[in-house]
Amino acid sequence: MKKLFLLSAMAGLFFASTACAQQDKSKRPSPPAKATATLAGGAAVTIDYSQPALKGRTIGKDVEPNANKVWRAGANEATVFEVSKDVTVEGKALKAGKYGLYMIDKGNNNFTVIFSNKWNVWGTVYNESDDALRVDAKASQGSSSEERLTYTVGNDGKVTLAWGTLRVVFHVK
Repeated sequence: MKKLFLLSAMAGLFFASTACAQQDKSKRPSPPAKATATLAGGAAVTIDYSQPALKGRTIGKDVEPNANKVWRAGANEATVFEVSKDVTVEGKALKAGKYGLYMIDKGNNNFTVIFSNKWNVWGTVYNESDDALRVDAKASQGSSSEERLTYTVGNDGKVTLAWGTLRVVFHVK
């Protein structure tokens, strides 16, 4: 009986430690990252996301974004775009709050940036009926390559997604 109790206790500790390790997001292959800035009008902009790596793969062929398909614009859970005050994104109004950030590669260096009302979801969960806003953005090719997907937010409101040589830029005011 004592052996059974001891074995059960050890199994419980093993599973508990495994569960705790899975909660440590920094150990994921696509670790968490955050980009933040405060704009001139006082609005704080934060992007909370996970950073997939290229690992020798080709964007649009081996990894997303794929042409004309919704992309979670990160990895793991949905990429979260948060603003502390009402803002405009590419001239269109967006209320203060949290949003799931998605993108569509429309081809010819054109992207659609999507702000979804559903932000606390696994990244691949997306429904167009939850859209709060869609804006057009331009893409370009950078001169250097970023191994990990990286967002930057400037105090001027310029938001840039960089991955490989892909650069997608939109503006928040």
